[in-house]
Amino acid sequence: MTVLIALALLAVFSGSVYLLGRRRAVALAGGKSAGLHSLPGYHGTWVALWAGVPAALIILLFAVFGSRVEDAALRTQVPAAVAQLSAERQVTFWSDAGAAARGQARSEIAYEGELKTAFDAKVAEGRRIGVIGLVSVLALSGVLALCGFLLAFPRLSKDFRARNRVEGWTSLLLIACSTLAVLTTLGIVMSLAWESFRFFQSVPPTDFLFGTAWDPQIAMRSDQVAAEGAFGAAPLFAGTFLIMLIGMAVAAPVGLFSAIYLSEYAGPTMRAIIKPLLEILAGVPTVVYGFFAALTVGPTFRAFFNWIGGFLVGGPMDSLGQYLETVQNQMALTAGVVMGIMLIPFVSSLSDDIINAVPQTLRDGSYAMGATKSETVKRVILPAALPGVVGALMLAVSRAIGETMIVTMAAGLQAKLTANPLDTVTTVTVQIVTLLTGDQEFDSPKTLAAFGLGLTLFAVTLTLNIIALGIVRKYREQYD
Repeated sequence: MTVLIALALLAVFSGSVYLLGRRRAVALAGGKSAGLHSLPGYHGTWVALWAGVPAALIILLFAVFGSRVEDAALRTQVPAAVAQLSAERQVTFWSDAGAAARGQARSEIAYEGELKTAFDAKVAEGRRIGVIGLVSVLALSGVLALCGFLLAFPRLSKDFRARNRVEGWTSLLLIACSTLAVLTTLGIVMSLAWESFRFFQSVPPTDFLFGTAWDPQIAMRSDQVAAEGAFGAAPLFAGTFLIMLIGMAVAAPVGLFSAIYLSEYAGPTMRAIIKPLLEILAGVPTVVYGFFAALTVGPTFRAFFNWIGGFLVGGPMDSLGQYLETVQNQMALTAGVVMGIMLIPFVSSLSDDIINAVPQTLRDGSYAMGATKSETVKRVILPAALPGVVGALMLAVSRAIGETMIVTMAAGLQAKLTANPLDTVTTVTVQIVTLLTGDQEFDSPKTLAAFGLGLTLFAVTLTLNIIALGIVRKYREQYD
């Protein structure tokens, strides 16, 4: 709350110096902004930036790292009673002391005797450190804001290039955002690579990628090996690929044909009705699709296949009929079909925009040669729009590979190496969630297997994007 109040006060101060800078620029030009190199708003913005940005950075840094600095300062002197505790108890003690000093909830552990005395002393010390740190940061930010104003305000003049300076600040902001995005990507990749390296120290990569049994376990006794259980991820890859194929078999034709109809055949009224209705599907939460799959689609498919199995039992296809009578709600087909419905707006909306971007001259030239509308769509428009359509399909594929909730509710959790859409399967993302659910220790192969799965999923998605870029570049050169 104190940080928010400080930022609010800083925003008020920056707004005030903006008005002062703008008024001074107008006064320097004799009341006419035409005599200034830059508009008065640029002068006020430049002064406000110098007054607000450095101080705001200090406050934000304190909000992010202040508690860690306070905890480090609190642990500089360890009481004798605390030093005698085990490592786990010491961690709990310091966590409770820091939480109590900041007025937060702490554990229910009761400290008695010398520990209680040490705990109360550290809580009081933590409060003093917190007050000193807060006052220091507020004072430093106030000094920086005032110094920034005193530095920038006197430099205003008629010939001052305020617009160039403000655009320089904007360039720095854009560079910082780009750098942050790149560093975030590198951090994700490095964390995945490091934890995956730890996992592959216990489980060979060949066993992980090509093994056909998935049953990760944690070694519960000292005589058990670290990598207890089976870590063959081939069933997970097979389940992911199977559900993705079913989903794309639904989404690709329906979405693409919908886009062709909307862009080439539908009138303005029909387009204004159908396109928003299709795009509503993109806003439905995936958990709703999961409920739809579990409560409607799954029972419908089960009743349908059980009904067919009843006709086949007792005939030449008796074994098939008996199998169809045992089909349950949770199956790859249910998850794939519902996922395909979810992906329809991704394909249709993007493909529609891409088809509409094809130059009208290509259509007119085709019609001038005597081609019909369907021939023009098939031989002219679709080849010209192929790069964008491929990009839309690859986006849908990536979305299908990363889906979790629908698969969890509609396909089950059984890792099975099968190509049968009526079987219960699981996917990579579902297993990642399962492995990381609850309190986990990141020292066992069972938990670290989630990072191996994540790295594999990242590599597959990156490969798909590279293939899509290659296709786009090849055909874009042909039709540009």
